[in-house]
Amino acid sequence: MLKLENRVILVTGAARGIGLAIARRSLLEGARVVMIDLNMDDFESARELLHEHESRMVLKACDVSNEDCVKELFVELKDSIGALDGLVNNAGITRDNLFMRMSMEQWQSVINVNLTGTFLMSRYACNMLRKSSAGRIVNLSSVAANGNPGQANYAASKAGVIGLTKTLALELARYKITANAVAPGFIETDMTRAIPDKAREAWISQIPAGRVGQPEDIADAVVFLLSDAAAYITGTVIGVDGGLGL
Repeated sequence: MLKLENRVILVTGAARGIGLAIARRSLLEGARVVMIDLNMDDFESARELLHEHESRMVLKACDVSNEDCVKELFVELKDSIGALDGLVNNAGITRDNLFMRMSMEQWQSVINVNLTGTFLMSRYACNMLRKSSAGRIVNLSSVAANGNPGQANYAASKAGVIGLTKTLALELARYKITANAVAPGFIETDMTRAIPDKAREAWISQIPAGRVGQPEDIADAVVFLLSDAAAYITGTVIGVDGGLGL
């Protein structure tokens, strides 16, 4: 077991999918979890799933791409909780289109959430993480960071997350804060279920492990990086993709 007893972990994009799995696993390991998503209405099913851990859950609405919202969030957390041990930047969106057809809105919205959101959350979390004896930042990248047709915006944002993560690792090591990334492959989520069947089958056929990944596969890697077992690991990218990125 990778115990997170008495630690405060903040997870963005936590209302469903990978973020919800990370929040659930963190709660099972004993953490107090601050769950962030864009709209409080999105938390309805999460509340039902995690009701037995309600006393250690804090649910907050925040647009991670909006600096004013992020700043207000951390002011409130500092006043209400006063501590933070781990930040998981999971919030992300897709707006797929071929590069030649991609609109500025499709490009910018994905960069804003996936990359700028990760930057803003990390920046404002640092003052609280510096006071922790086990400060951790875990950013969600993707196997698509290596390039993927129809996802120039998403690939660029996730490649940027890797560069940001490595820079944070270098700059924050002096404060005993580690920064690592997890790069999922094809994971069973609402996002991938929306992919047309033909394209979905093509993706799955390329996975050496022969199966689609589950959100829990990602949660296992993230919680490892949040734990004491990963205290001497920083600046790395763990691919959780069944070999897809090889």
